[in-house]
Amino acid sequence: MQASILNTIRSRVSDTINTAEKSLAHTLFGRWVLEVWLIFWSLLKIMLPALIVVRFIEIMGWITILGEAISPIMLWVGLPGEMGLVWMTAMVSNLYAGMAIFYQLGGVEQLTIAQVSVLSGMMLIAHGLPVEAMIAKATGVTLWFTLLLRIGGGMLFGLILHYSYSGLDALQAPMSTLWQPEASDSSWLSWTILQAKTLSAALVVIAGLTLIIHLLRYLGIEKAIHYLLSPLLRLLGIGKKATNIIVVGLTLGLAFGGGILIREAKSGDIDSKDIFLTIAFLGLCHSIIEDTLLMLLLGADLSAVLWARLIFSIVFIAILARLIRNLPTSKFRFLYHRKDGAKKQHSTI
Repeated sequence: MQASILNTIRSRVSDTINTAEKSLAHTLFGRWVLEVWLIFWSLLKIMLPALIVVRFIEIMGWITILGEAISPIMLWVGLPGEMGLVWMTAMVSNLYAGMAIFYQLGGVEQLTIAQVSVLSGMMLIAHGLPVEAMIAKATGVTLWFTLLLRIGGGMLFGLILHYSYSGLDALQAPMSTLWQPEASDSSWLSWTILQAKTLSAALVVIAGLTLIIHLLRYLGIEKAIHYLLSPLLRLLGIGKKATNIIVVGLTLGLAFGGGILIREAKSGDIDSKDIFLTIAFLGLCHSIIEDTLLMLLLGADLSAVLWARLIFSIVFIAILARLIRNLPTSKFRFLYHRKDGAKKQHSTI
């Protein structure tokens, strides 16, 4: 009886949604509203479960356990072992949470500018993994590769920065910080309000971004952006059709820009290897405005968190593009596998 009632409700809801979609599709404004909603819904289905999982991980104290487990790794990059908790918090939650733990552990009094730059560089490459890895997975990039790329890339970048600063004896002065976070309420109500604000902001960003993309396309500016980015894309071994994904990811990041990234990836108009390399590049370097500013507030040096990260990401992906150039489809599927029904392309870069 209950199953029959649920099926009836689902059927009526589905019919109502289909009717609403058909009515919206008749007007320009309606098509835009429908586009925004479909993009936001695809993002919401990924973010909401991931955010709930992260919340329970925090409550159960697993972040502390994992942070202690990676403390020996932090010594490899010239950081105190307790900074492992900072990086682990950023990886499981986000940069803001990592920064809060950094101040709680007294990082300001312990580290030099070089050390906080190393830590910031690692956090920038590997943070928010539950949400961002699932967004990458929705575009077709396998989960294991994303985690290996982000965590391994963060460690490699940290090692490069550490040995560069040590060898040159650079930025060894004690760090100073421009900002410290206020104490936050850890209750379920506070968490729910914060996530609601985050998701609402994502909806507003998606709405604004889709309007901007349509406007740029109408004015012909989109072609100019493609032309300006073409040298970078050629260096990365990525086709020009992926330009919009690059622009969205670099400016908004993977979380806020995730819905747009997923739609572009599933459109079927972009080569599979181009999508794979683009998402891999954005995994190493995204949200270059907001995230960079956060790490500058933490006390990091601009050369590390912006220019060195850009160069590292470009060189890394350029090498990766050459490695997968002639990779057979059967082996490429271990790295990238698009399960949707979109037209699949797989050509030589």
